Amino acid sequence: MPTSFLTREGYAKLQEELEFLRTKKREEIAQRLHEALEGGELIENAEYEAAKNEQAFVEGRIKELEILLATARVIDEKPPSSGTVQVGSTVTIQEGDSEPEVYTIVGAAEADPTQGRISNESPLGRALLNKRAGDRAVVDAPQGSFEVTILKVE
Repeated sequence: MPTSFLTREGYAKLQEELEFLRTKKREEIAQRLHEALEGGELIENAEYEAAKNEQAFVEGRIKELEILLATARVIDEKPPSSGTVQVGSTVTIQEGDSEPEVYTIVGAAEADPTQGRISNESPLGRALLNKRAGDRAVVDAPQGSFEVTILKVE
């Protein structure tokens, strides 16, 4: 399984989610299942089916989080200044004459482009890795390739 990169904050958030699912959410679903069983006919009991489906989803998410946290590599939000783009770097880029854009490179589990956090596995993230300020990067995106200039790496 590939290594997942997480910031300390992201690791803590996922641990909190896992704890919530293991305790409160499991208990809530168990209570719903118990109430549905008391409701009589299971064959036509929509609440029972809904609770079973939610239980399956929650158990799947718990397993996913356990694996993610077990294989995660925690990174510093601000990596040592090597001058190259790496996971944890904040990068200012510009495409053509557009306004400069600022992104922080994070692992896939923490990516949120609306907050300026892009995955190291995304087309843009992959293109920026190991580049320096002043370099150009060709991004092979699903809608076609484009080029960006790296203005600053922090």
